[in-house]
Amino acid sequence: MEHCDGEIPAKRPKLSDGGEGGSEDCLSALPEDLLIQILLKLCDVAVAARTSVLSSRWRRLWRLLPRLSFPSPSDPQRIHLVLESHDAPALRYLKVSVLDGTPDSLAPWLPVAARRLSGCLCLMNSVIQKGSEDTAGERGAFELPCFENTTKIWLDLGPLGVSMPSSVIAKLTHLCLVRVHLHGPCRLGEAVSSPRCPYLRRLTVHSAWGVGNFTIHSESLKQLKLTNLLGLQQLTVIAPALILLNVNSCFAKRSSNNQPVANISAPHLEFLDWRDVYDPRFTKFGNIQNLKWLHTCSFLVYGQYAKKN
Repeated sequence: MEHCDGEIPAKRPKLSDGGEGGSEDCLSALPEDLLIQILLKLCDVAVAARTSVLSSRWRRLWRLLPRLSFPSPSDPQRIHLVLESHDAPALRYLKVSVLDGTPDSLAPWLPVAARRLSGCLCLMNSVIQKGSEDTAGERGAFELPCFENTTKIWLDLGPLGVSMPSSVIAKLTHLCLVRVHLHGPCRLGEAVSSPRCPYLRRLTVHSAWGVGNFTIHSESLKQLKLTNLLGLQQLTVIAPALILLNVNSCFAKRSSNNQPVANISAPHLEFLDWRDVYDPRFTKFGNIQNLKWLHTCSFLVYGQYAKKN
């Protein structure tokens, strides 16, 4: 068929039928790095693995992905097999979403991930029937293995309990714990202090149980955010490099009549967001002369001054 200018267009190359003898299609002719980027856009390692049927060249590409994502519900044995067969020089990112997870569902693959991962771990446990948080942890607890080369860890565990590792996580810089029930002999403060996390810069703990005493000594910590730590009675922060501190609803919902105590030593602190119980007799901040920004709880004004405003 001719164009309106009379020229005959070139024929398009035919796509391969996937057989060994078929001609290579244009997509498979792309550089390997570009093909891997295409597979990463699928955001699902199972879908990426199905591309193996396209041609012989695609059969091993999914094993070279530096980022692996397992959407919910994930099969623990399949995760284990994928991690064992992973051939990329480095695994930079691992995201796993589980549904009503149990310690047994994590056991097959977590130790393998700890050995291979050198980037970010994201583990989220979703619950079908959300019960009272007081009964959380009834599905058992698991011990978090030592992710020696991992730089970032994000855990949202729901009713699962977790024991923090007692060994050194040398390269960890970011740790985010959401809906965690802490068990075991190793306290959270011990696990995140400098002797075991020498390069930790950002720590976020949101909705945690089992943290009655949180004491952290960190030379590297820059940002600390604590929200809804149920049962917290004593908070001690010794962090000479700390710039931002956020404490929200950690003492307000205490179950006992004991007065909570907080001691903060952060001479380079610049941003303080303290939306919690404050009593100057029991809450000490030390030297915070570099403070630039302060946010506290809002409060209502009553009486004649309120009427004027």
